[in-house]
Amino acid sequence: VSTNMKKLMQRAAYMAKFDLPILILGETGTGKELFAQGIHKNSPRARGPFEVVNCGAIPEGLMETMLFGWSKGAYTDAVNEGEGLFRKCDGGTIFLDEIGELSLHLQVKLLRVLQEQKINRIGDNKGYDVNVRVIAATNRDLAGMVTDNRFREDLFHRIAIGILELPALRERGSQDIIKLANHFLTKVN
Repeated sequence: VSTNMKKLMQRAAYMAKFDLPILILGETGTGKELFAQGIHKNSPRARGPFEVVNCGAIPEGLMETMLFGWSKGAYTDAVNEGEGLFRKCDGGTIFLDEIGELSLHLQVKLLRVLQEQKINRIGDNKGYDVNVRVIAATNRDLAGMVTDNRFREDLFHRIAIGILELPALRERGSQDIIKLANHFLTKVN
């Protein structure tokens, strides 16, 4: 493993010890989810659940119910209650991949979770306490999105307490490329 990647892994292991949000930046395919899993496994929350949510692949309405849950009768087909991933992950970690894709409406709700550790299900005014670590990732320029008012500045500062910037494969050097090539050749064989 290259020196740069060793330093990033050491930094991630150090950050894992502290129960704070982490933002992982990097191009698609740089291993953001693997880093998030490693952080969770080396954290005090390792025995708790770990859930992955791809914020860019799920429509906004479905994302809201998936994250925060819903009460019976909240919408036409809601014959039962749904606890949502934040309640399901209580004591664990949620990995919000492609957080830059979240709508401003959902950014506000996520900010409340980070500030108050409470959620409100859809169709329910009751607040529920949650104890979840958020690790977020994106390949977008969130700072630029803040400047363009496409990402909330207060949310950016809440999730960017610890930042890991993963280099693209082309920047990692031959050591890493050879190890990855051997890994995939072994897997294919």
